[in-house]
Amino acid sequence: MLGIFGNSFFSGRHLRQEPFLNIFTLPSIKAIIDIANHKGGNNMTQSEISAAVAQAAKLAKESNPLTPSITNTVTINFVANAQLAVGGSAAMVYLPDEGVAMASVGAAMYINVGTLFPIYEDTLPLTAAALHDGGKPWVLDPVAIGMGKMRTDLLLKCKPYKPSIIRGNASEIIALAGLWGLEGGSHTSDVRGVDSTDAVYAAKSAAIALANWTGGAVAVSGEADLITDGRQVVISKGGSAMMPSITGTGCSLGGVMAVYAAGASPFIAAVTGAAVYNLAGKRAAAYVKGTGSFQSAFIDELYVATPDDIAQNPFTVEEV
Repeated sequence: MLGIFGNSFFSGRHLRQEPFLNIFTLPSIKAIIDIANHKGGNNMTQSEISAAVAQAAKLAKESNPLTPSITNTVTINFVANAQLAVGGSAAMVYLPDEGVAMASVGAAMYINVGTLFPIYEDTLPLTAAALHDGGKPWVLDPVAIGMGKMRTDLLLKCKPYKPSIIRGNASEIIALAGLWGLEGGSHTSDVRGVDSTDAVYAAKSAAIALANWTGGAVAVSGEADLITDGRQVVISKGGSAMMPSITGTGCSLGGVMAVYAAGASPFIAAVTGAAVYNLAGKRAAAYVKGTGSFQSAFIDELYVATPDDIAQNPFTVEEV
């Protein structure tokens, strides 16, 4: 990654290819994907979802959307590399003025509350407000919700800014719905750090309620991923048993969904992110020896996956 300070701010591809003032042109690209704007229309068939997934994956590779992140320090490198692998351009920020600036110039944004610093009490609400007011898509990852007053307060402040996509494990999704006072939520859901103690399907009602509140999509990660826009539920299959043993697979998934959200509806962006992750995980696991080599192979498989490959990853569709 290259950057403004210490060569650590922007990914190199953008700064090499285009001048700073001309790189942020992505918000208008939604207009070229008619099916990605299905919100408010009829539910999509499985073949329509597959076609939209292929289009979203293709567009990300072609357009290289700048997708900034405020993410946790444990997984920042993994998040950035995963975003780059699927076609995005990464920018990692921390300060309030940086967050607001990136909300303005980025195509979409990823916010993860995994590791918090005092300055985030300003950075996160200001950035979320700027994204909401500017109509920019953004992904919220409520990592370890319920651990500490600051985290709880920040997640509560995110409610009126309606994230486009919420991604978490089942326990986090149930707990967030509870914190926001929505159906299917529970303040007693057992979030064990970043780990889930609830099954994916246990969070279905909470996910639907959150999606209906935000008007976007919710992705529940697990052995199979559940994605809903409040009207339909997609179950994305594949992946590998090694994935929970690699720190940052969930965080980087949120970052990848943000890349796709730059050019597709929240629902299609979330489905596309889950599909490429499950495909890459399955393929990487087929030839590695263990978790160390798996992480490198996984990034490789994200990079080489074609739009058609991603669209053909197995999934089922349910009506709500």
